[in-house]
Amino acid sequence: MSETENLTVPTYYSAIDWNSIEDSIDKYTWEKLTSQFWLDTRVPVSNDLDDWRKLPQLERDTFAKAFAGLTLLDTLQSVDGAEVLKHDARTPQEIACFNNIQFMESVHAKSYSTIFSTLNTKKEIEELFNWVDTNVYMQTKAEIINKIYESGTALQKKVASVFLETCLFYSGFYTPLLYLGNNKMINSAEIIKLIIRDESVHGTYIGYKFQLGFNELSEDEQSEFRDWMYELLYKLYENEENYSHLLYDKVGWTDEVLTFLRYNANKALMNLGQDPLFPDTAADVNPVVMNGISTSSSNHDFFSQVGNSYLLGEVEAMSDEDYDI
Repeated sequence: MSETENLTVPTYYSAIDWNSIEDSIDKYTWEKLTSQFWLDTRVPVSNDLDDWRKLPQLERDTFAKAFAGLTLLDTLQSVDGAEVLKHDARTPQEIACFNNIQFMESVHAKSYSTIFSTLNTKKEIEELFNWVDTNVYMQTKAEIINKIYESGTALQKKVASVFLETCLFYSGFYTPLLYLGNNKMINSAEIIKLIIRDESVHGTYIGYKFQLGFNELSEDEQSEFRDWMYELLYKLYENEENYSHLLYDKVGWTDEVLTFLRYNANKALMNLGQDPLFPDTAADVNPVVMNGISTSSSNHDFFSQVGNSYLLGEVEAMSDEDYDI
């Protein structure tokens, strides 16, 4: 061996070693995320055209605007949300998981365009994107979350992400799930179920990482942070109430949407290891919507292979033992 082959220098950039795992949840989450890989082009959305043509115009308008709102939120997550979380990662494997999450958020955002291009005219699509890009409640929601991404602490960013993915998305998810529960628009709703399956992993994983940092705070710091967290949720929920009234009052679904939203707000808090805020439970949610979520679900726990399991108890705060490999 020559002398040059023995030369060493201080490490400038470290290789990621998946055989040396500091946090086993990173490896388990990576395996879960990759096992769930999907693309919108594999779902035959065109099979929904017959159902679409039979829907009243008001319901078609509501359906399309709900999906436009979801497009904005997933765009925010794919461009900024997952990106900023990588900057505060504890392990290199965590960064890899967020790379996967960021890519799938882009898949989610694109999948709505696949639905639009199948169901809507070019003019309608342009009007939808103009509507969501200028809607006061959608823009308020995006601004609140993104300002935290831009200037919040590591823990605040994780809270914003979990609130967005585990709570705020669901005012938009309600519509396709309602139709699915009534055996309509099945393929469009299947895309939503695939997205929900992804978001369930994202919310639980990010919530777990949040809890690691939160548990390192003193009791006083935890109390102060908890006040901030609940104040943020109140602020987001108030805006979401206004958005839901705008979107759903004409079709008469607003009260049921808000119940669904509050139930998912509790799920978000439990992902973060916090107590639920609202009295709403799964029993209060429209059973047709819950049936839509559970249809064809093949899993019974968070880390099962490819299912869509959703119920509150299955995504509540977890300990290391719950992730036992």
